[in-house]
Amino acid sequence: MKGIAYGVGVGPGDPELMTLKAVRLIRENDVIAVPSKNPTEATAYKIAAGAVPEIAEKTLLPINFLMVKDRALIDEEHKKGAKLIEEYLDQGKNVVFITLGDSTIYCTFGYLQHYLEADGYEVKLVPGIPSFCAAASALNISLTEWDEPLHVLPAAHKTNDKLDLPGTYVLMKSASFMKEVKETLRASGRDVQCVENATMENQNIYRSVDEIPDDSGYFSLIIAKEHK
Repeated sequence: MKGIAYGVGVGPGDPELMTLKAVRLIRENDVIAVPSKNPTEATAYKIAAGAVPEIAEKTLLPINFLMVKDRALIDEEHKKGAKLIEEYLDQGKNVVFITLGDSTIYCTFGYLQHYLEADGYEVKLVPGIPSFCAAASALNISLTEWDEPLHVLPAAHKTNDKLDLPGTYVLMKSASFMKEVKETLRASGRDVQCVENATMENQNIYRSVDEIPDDSGYFSLIIAKEHK
């Protein structure tokens, strides 16, 4: 029998926000895949270790993800990562891939899932609290009310979006293009707030576009609501 590959969301940062199921799967399985060359330095690992200290006794499988634009190189690295996981699945061992936030929203594991399923392996996704829900909670606001739609955009790829649809916008992955994103936000006329490192010890909150630093950290998430 082949093992099962689990994509497990560990939530946004605070270990107390991990689900009981995520904690159980980490405890019950011996192989934990981590999206980093150095697993113990990865944010997802540190979050999980806060709730499941015994993760330190597990077999840690580093999965490398290239931060480049060359799709051919990226795909090749994804194939390598899938093959590393398959080596353990072929031994009948389950592999728990831990990932920040939720396992279905801009999740690195999704790329590996395509290759694993194409090769005939069983994959199961386990949800976690998404970063934008954690950010809204940190701001003590609701994301949507009544019939308002919610638009979730990867800001790094949508810097020219006019943000002119009704409802609330969530801009993820903003940090590397923050200066351009801020200009778009100013032009939109929306009420803007930003949370950096939501629920983590070094969390920062910015209540306007002008407060957001151009060099804000990687885990910066923006919520832009219609002005009322």
